[in-house]
Amino acid sequence: MPGAALAPHGEGVAGDRAIQRSLEAAWPADLPTDDERELLIVGRALLRADATGAGRATWPGVFPRSGVVAPAFATARFRIQAAIARRDGGPNRAVVHLVWAGMDRGGTFTDLRITDRFFTRAIKKGAPTWIPQPGT
Repeated sequence: MPGAALAPHGEGVAGDRAIQRSLEAAWPADLPTDDERELLIVGRALLRADATGAGRATWPGVFPRSGVVAPAFATARFRIQAAIARRDGGPNRAVVHLVWAGMDRGGTFTDLRITDRFFTRAIKKGAPTWIPQPGT
C-alpha cells in the first residue's frame, strides 16, 4: 500500500484499522481462509490469556501450572489492534502476528506492542487442527 502510514502512538481504537491494513499489505495472505480464521481465533485467545491471565487453563501445554504468574495487564485495559496469520516455512507451520495495546499494573499504557504466536498443524480425531507451540 504505497504511501500508507501507521497510526501515531496513542491514536486509540481509531488507528487500529490503519495498523491492520499495514500488516496485510506487508504480508500477503498465503493460507486457506478456514486455516487463517482458526489461527486468528486461537492466536488472539492465546495472547489474551498470556497478557491478562484469563483462559490460561485452556492450554496447559502452553501455560504450564508451575507457579502462579500474576497477569501483567487488566482485561479491561487490553485490546488487540491488528492480527494476521501466515505460513511459517512450510504448509504445516504458521505464525500469528499480533499488534496490541494495554495498560500494565503500574498504570503505563503502551500501544503497538508486537507478539508472534507459532503453530504446527496436526491431525486430532481424524481432522487437521492447528496446535499452539509453547514458549512463543
